[in-house]
Amino acid sequence: MLPSTQIPAFLSGRRIVVVAGCLVLFVLLYETSYFIDTTPSHAFEESKATLSLPPSPDLNDGNFHWQDVKIHYPVISLIPLPTGQVSPVPRIQHAFGRESQAAKTTRVERQAAVKEAFEHAWSGYRSRAWMADEVAPLSGGSNNFFGGWAASLVDALDTLWIMEMGDEFAEAVAAIETIDFTTTDETTLNLFETTIRYMGGFLGAYDLSGGTYPTLLRKAMELGEMLLVAFDTPNHMPITRWEWKRSKNGERTEASANTLVAEIGSLTLEFTRLSQLTGDMRYYDAVQRITNHFDEQQMTTKLPGMWPVLVNARDLKFGEDTGYTLGAMADSLFEYFPKEHMLLGGQSQQYRKLYERAAEVFSKYNFYRPMVKDEADILFSGGVRADGSGATPVLDTSEQHLVCYAGGMVAIAARIFDRPEDLATARKLTDGCIWAYDSMPNGLMAEVAHFTPCASKGGRCPWEEEKWHSSVMAYESDSDRASGLSYAERVDIRIKNERLPPGYSHIDDRRYILRPEAIESVFVLYRITGDMKYQDAAWRMFQAIEKHTRTEIANAALDDITASPPTKSDRMESFWMAETLKYFYLVFAEPDLVSLDHYVLNTEAHPLKRS
Repeated sequence: MLPSTQIPAFLSGRRIVVVAGCLVLFVLLYETSYFIDTTPSHAFEESKATLSLPPSPDLNDGNFHWQDVKIHYPVISLIPLPTGQVSPVPRIQHAFGRESQAAKTTRVERQAAVKEAFEHAWSGYRSRAWMADEVAPLSGGSNNFFGGWAASLVDALDTLWIMEMGDEFAEAVAAIETIDFTTTDETTLNLFETTIRYMGGFLGAYDLSGGTYPTLLRKAMELGEMLLVAFDTPNHMPITRWEWKRSKNGERTEASANTLVAEIGSLTLEFTRLSQLTGDMRYYDAVQRITNHFDEQQMTTKLPGMWPVLVNARDLKFGEDTGYTLGAMADSLFEYFPKEHMLLGGQSQQYRKLYERAAEVFSKYNFYRPMVKDEADILFSGGVRADGSGATPVLDTSEQHLVCYAGGMVAIAARIFDRPEDLATARKLTDGCIWAYDSMPNGLMAEVAHFTPCASKGGRCPWEEEKWHSSVMAYESDSDRASGLSYAERVDIRIKNERLPPGYSHIDDRRYILRPEAIESVFVLYRITGDMKYQDAAWRMFQAIEKHTRTEIANAALDDITASPPTKSDRMESFWMAETLKYFYLVFAEPDLVSLDHYVLNTEAHPLKRS
């Protein structure tokens, strides 16, 4: 792999040959927007022999195309997909035995209940918000938060296929023909969200349907042409919060000095798969260059082995911030390392190295054991603060619903990287999220909460009432402290008013927004271990979610899961149908449906076919 200082650039599929003494000609070519390489790469020639690509758009039809945009910082040559010696990826899924008739009956009944929930949500979207991004599940209106390109429809394409809703799938594929990626009412596009929901949605549906719907790949290519323009910056780092009209109008742009690490580091799967399917190396080149910078700076951050939440993409400084987490704003960066390794078929060891270095650090500093009444041996993943002084990082004993994906990540990496001891850690992380559902009176996990930690991750952790009370009172306000009541009275009042179950110190965010991360890890652990307890846990979770979120129209996010009953909000994000219900359905499906040995699921649960 070339170091970043030698990474060649590329000019929209064309190479510029620089002849000594022709500097003026080079400058003229450099300032021109696009050139076409009349000699395709070897990889592209091979792809044409095995792929049936959809026809290219007519660029002379009088309409605007993203290929028309002037490129200010052209890329001169490409980083190709790796073609080195293959390191076989070990089997992931459990070798399931024969199922008893009783177990099958229960499983199929549960699967049918999940499908009915999806059909209800899909019907609400189709009848009330067709071609909008989201349906409003209380008012029946529609919302557009992701470009207005029918996010829920695109996000749910592969779920429709998985659930064998063929007529609905065909109708949805026909509808996406009308999506116009040359314009949107949004002034700023989130590059990450657009990639994982739209590009991931098209590619997942294309792969699952065996390439029988060329429209899906063509729309992914249309979107890819658009998103590549966000990489037209002096150092080719993308603008993750992209003011797309500036680029469309031909203005020069640059990456941000304050970029969320997940948003710049979680584009690899989708862009890589698009290169694999089309033979066009621009997409892989774009994301591999980002990975190389992460690789170079991994051991130079304030917490060597991990990268902080904020990075400076403009100046290529990825280690200045002090906050480190597997949770929000960093999550899928780490998740994508083992998954990219799988998607590349083990032909590069770079992503294994990146993951294993990080895992040594987050396992040591971010994972902690909460003190709970039944002494359950579970783990949570908190945040840490490290200033680079050499002092022990300071742990924040939080647990986010979003970070519940970590159990599945660690389990997959344990399998493919031959780290058997990590599977026990993956179980504890997943069991911790199950506990967080079961511990609440309504059976729903909060978005963010804090807990009383055990002294260590190993050995016994007996319940200590006074220690819990002390942890609760750390969040007491000065006015409550000066109320004149005794300490014991204030403890009782705080626990009652805050509706804190034993072990909880504070509930920072009481929402449940139909998130998938907990059921994601439950699904992965079930497929890896074959342990039936994960099916039972999934069923408890599903029943609680369906009971409290269902509306006449679809399903609604909840404002406060501790209230009786929980209060609803008028929002149903597209990941409810794309991820949450898909994972519930797959937990109760035959194990060969979307096998982890055949597909990699992106962070929006879109299955990409493995090499």
